Amino acid sequence: MIVGNRKPLEEILQLVKPYKKILLLGCRECITVCAAGGEREVGVLASELKLSRAKDGGEIEVKEHTLERQCDYEYVDQIKPFVDDYEVVVSMACGAGIQYVAEKYPHKIVLPAINTTFLGVTLEQGLWAERCQGCGECILHLTGGVCPVARCAKSLFNGPCGGSADGKCEVNKDTDCAWQLIINRLKELGQLENYEQIIPAKDWSTARDGGPRTRVREDLRLT
Repeated sequence: MIVGNRKPLEEILQLVKPYKKILLLGCRECITVCAAGGEREVGVLASELKLSRAKDGGEIEVKEHTLERQCDYEYVDQIKPFVDDYEVVVSMACGAGIQYVAEKYPHKIVLPAINTTFLGVTLEQGLWAERCQGCGECILHLTGGVCPVARCAKSLFNGPCGGSADGKCEVNKDTDCAWQLIINRLKELGQLENYEQIIPAKDWSTARDGGPRTRVREDLRLT
């Protein structure tokens, strides 16, 4: 799940200050799950924008609209009939959705209302934690399903470091040492021999490969 936080209201107000007609666009996927940019949050932000503008004696029109996803063309196309009725689009999707809306409507200003933070999981209601950095070369089969890239403060491939103590990270004493978690998990699985393997430095070209990554499934393409 992509996790994000809504930008502070004052920052959003500054972004939309020049505009009187705003299309406020939410997303029903990840950003809804983490309570940052779904239909409810669109309604809250719309009300805040209207109240703030009224307080300043100005005019504003805010159209609320929430798409199933902002990262798929079939859904982004749904705003085509009315997107040009507004001066600006304020997107409450993750960074991918924000960019895709801007890409599909290059003549339209698209502003971000969300700060995208990480790929994570829901630990409990209202609490999310990072689990993946999308590095493109997964080694979870060697580490008992615990990612050292995302969960170790130093992203060490062969740990733990000399600073960990009592199973806690030296960078943040409230954080479990990722490598202690890995060792514990490997013991539980009877795979402690994996810990003795030296994991080579990552070829980061698999993560970036000189630019934005793509994934192609020819069997699913229409053209």
